[in-house]
Amino acid sequence: MKRMATRTAAVTAATLVLGGCGTDPPPVCDSLAAVQTTMHQIRNVNVSENGLAPLKAHLQQLKVDVRLLLTDAAAQFAPEVEGVRAAAEQVSTSVATAQQTPDAAQISEVRTTLGALRSSLENLGDAMSGTC
Repeated sequence: MKRMATRTAAVTAATLVLGGCGTDPPPVCDSLAAVQTTMHQIRNVNVSENGLAPLKAHLQQLKVDVRLLLTDAAAQFAPEVEGVRAAAEQVSTSVATAQQTPDAAQISEVRTTLGALRSSLENLGDAMSGTC
Protein backbone atom coordinates (compact mmCIF):
# COMPACT_ATOMS: atom_id res chain seq x y z
CA MET A 1 0.00 0.00 0.00
CA LYS A 2 2.82 2.35 0.90
CA ARG A 3 4.63 1.49 -2.38
CA MET A 4 1.49 2.20 -4.37
CA ALA A 5 1.07 5.64 -2.76
CA THR A 6 4.73 6.47 -3.41
CA ARG A 7 4.49 5.30 -7.01
CA THR A 8 1.29 7.31 -7.55
CA ALA A 9 2.91 10.42 -6.10
CA ALA A 10 5.96 9.96 -8.33
CA VAL A 11 3.83 9.52 -11.45
CA THR A 12 1.74 12.57 -10.54
CA ALA A 13 4.85 14.69 -9.97
CA ALA A 14 6.40 13.53 -13.24
CA THR A 15 3.19 14.32 -15.10
CA LEU A 16 3.10 17.84 -13.67
CA VAL A 17 6.74 18.49 -14.51
CA LEU A 18 6.67 16.98 -17.99
CA GLY A 19 3.23 18.38 -18.78
CA GLY A 20 4.63 21.92 -18.65
CA CYS A 21 7.48 21.16 -21.05
CA GLY A 22 7.21 22.18 -24.65
CA THR A 23 3.62 23.34 -24.58
CA ASP A 24 4.07 27.06 -24.04
CA PRO A 25 6.22 29.17 -26.33
CA PRO A 26 9.13 30.94 -24.63
CA PRO A 27 8.53 34.52 -23.42
CA VAL A 28 10.63 35.85 -26.28
CA CYS A 29 7.90 34.69 -28.69
CA ASP A 30 5.24 36.70 -26.86
CA SER A 31 7.56 39.71 -26.87
CA LEU A 32 8.12 39.38 -30.60
CA ALA A 33 4.37 39.12 -31.17
CA ALA A 34 3.83 42.33 -29.17
CA VAL A 35 6.44 44.16 -31.26
CA GLN A 36 4.85 42.87 -34.46
CA THR A 37 1.38 43.96 -33.31
CA THR A 38 2.60 47.45 -32.47
CA MET A 39 4.42 47.66 -35.79
CA HIS A 40 1.19 46.69 -37.56
CA GLN A 41 -0.58 49.52 -35.72
CA ILE A 42 2.16 51.92 -36.80
CA ARG A 43 1.75 50.88 -40.43
CA ASN A 44 -1.99 51.57 -40.19
CA VAL A 45 -1.59 55.14 -38.92
CA ASN A 46 -2.76 57.62 -41.54
CA VAL A 47 -0.48 60.60 -40.95
CA SER A 48 -2.24 62.65 -43.64
CA GLU A 49 -5.59 62.38 -41.85
CA ASN A 50 -4.58 62.12 -38.20
CA GLY A 51 -1.23 63.88 -37.98
CA LEU A 52 1.77 62.53 -36.14
CA ALA A 53 0.29 62.24 -32.62
CA PRO A 54 -1.11 58.69 -33.09
CA LEU A 55 2.17 57.58 -34.63
CA LYS A 56 4.11 58.98 -31.71
CA ALA A 57 1.87 57.11 -29.22
CA HIS A 58 2.47 53.82 -31.04
CA LEU A 59 6.20 54.51 -31.13
CA GLN A 60 6.20 54.96 -27.36
CA GLN A 61 4.55 51.55 -27.05
CA LEU A 62 7.07 50.12 -29.50
CA LYS A 63 9.92 51.33 -27.27
CA VAL A 64 8.38 49.47 -24.33
CA ASP A 65 7.83 46.35 -26.43
CA VAL A 66 11.39 46.40 -27.82
CA ARG A 67 12.87 46.81 -24.32
CA LEU A 68 10.96 43.75 -23.14
CA LEU A 69 11.99 41.84 -26.25
CA LEU A 70 15.63 42.78 -25.64
CA THR A 71 15.35 41.48 -22.09
CA ASP A 72 13.64 38.26 -23.16
CA ALA A 73 15.96 37.62 -26.10
CA ALA A 74 19.08 38.02 -23.95
CA ALA A 75 22.26 37.05 -25.73
CA GLN A 76 20.61 34.66 -28.17
CA PHE A 77 19.18 37.35 -30.46
CA ALA A 78 20.92 40.47 -29.14
CA PRO A 79 22.36 41.70 -32.48
CA GLU A 80 18.98 41.53 -34.20
CA VAL A 81 17.12 43.07 -31.27
CA GLU A 82 19.70 45.85 -31.09
CA GLY A 83 19.00 46.55 -34.77
CA VAL A 84 15.28 46.87 -33.99
CA ARG A 85 15.99 49.15 -31.02
CA ALA A 86 18.25 51.41 -33.08
CA ALA A 87 15.72 51.56 -35.92
CA ALA A 88 12.92 52.42 -33.47
CA GLU A 89 15.04 55.26 -32.08
CA GLN A 90 15.58 56.58 -35.61
CA VAL A 91 11.84 56.53 -36.21
CA SER A 92 11.23 58.40 -32.95
CA THR A 93 13.79 61.01 -33.89
CA SER A 94 12.33 61.47 -37.37
CA VAL A 95 8.81 61.81 -35.93
CA ALA A 96 9.96 64.42 -33.41
CA THR A 97 11.63 66.38 -36.21
CA ALA A 98 8.54 66.08 -38.41
CA GLN A 99 6.37 67.41 -35.59
CA GLN A 100 8.55 70.50 -35.36
CA THR A 101 8.87 70.91 -39.14
CA PRO A 102 5.91 69.16 -40.77
CA ASP A 103 6.96 69.34 -44.40
CA ALA A 104 7.13 66.75 -47.19
CA ALA A 105 10.83 66.05 -46.64
CA GLN A 106 10.33 65.24 -42.95
CA ILE A 107 7.29 63.06 -43.64
CA SER A 108 9.35 61.22 -46.24
CA GLU A 109 12.07 60.68 -43.64
CA VAL A 110 9.49 59.15 -41.29
CA ARG A 111 8.49 56.72 -44.05
CA THR A 112 12.14 55.85 -44.71
CA THR A 113 12.89 55.14 -41.06
CA LEU A 114 9.71 53.07 -40.75
CA GLY A 115 10.93 50.98 -43.69
CA ALA A 116 14.25 50.42 -41.91
CA LEU A 117 12.37 49.41 -38.78
CA ARG A 118 10.26 46.94 -40.74
CA SER A 119 13.43 45.41 -42.23
CA SER A 120 15.07 45.04 -38.84
CA LEU A 121 11.92 43.37 -37.49
CA GLU A 122 11.96 40.95 -40.42
CA ASN A 123 15.61 40.12 -39.67
CA LEU A 124 14.72 39.43 -36.05
CA GLY A 125 11.74 37.29 -37.07
CA ASP A 126 13.97 35.28 -39.40
CA ALA A 127 16.53 34.74 -36.62
CA MET A 128 13.80 33.63 -34.21
CA SER A 129 11.93 31.41 -36.66
CA GLY A 130 13.31 28.22 -35.12
CA THR A 131 12.37 29.34 -31.63
CA CYS A 132 8.81 30.60 -32.08
